Amino acid sequence: MKDEQQSEFTSKRPPAARRVHEAEGTASGALVGAVVGAMAGPPGVVAGAIVGGVAGALTGAALDDESSRRAARDRELDDAIGVSGGDLGAPNLAHPPATVGAYSSASAGVATTSGEAPAEGPMQPPED
Repeated sequence: MKDEQQSEFTSKRPPAARRVHEAEGTASGALVGAVVGAMAGPPGVVAGAIVGGVAGALTGAALDDESSRRAARDRELDDAIGVSGGDLGAPNLAHPPATVGAYSSASAGVATTSGEAPAEGPMQPPED
């Protein structure tokens, strides 16, 4: 199923960007691993840096994959609903014609005389 998702949501990012994210993950993982490994002395620093670097590289690659997949999915959804090239907000949509041709009382600023509270509730007093 993962292969289907990757083929469905293709990334337009160059492979160099992925390598940059992996290098960032490797560097930060090695740094954290070295700091944690310092509790065991110099051999712990070396071992911690190696293990942390590998874990950081794997994490950076996974985060880059997920980010690419989400960006591709967002582009697909934006195209489907018309955000990036469709007719979202277009003024030429086919709306039904007005039957009366009058403004609503609320848009004209007319107060309701029924004594009922508005649907959004009463106005709240400001807090001090």
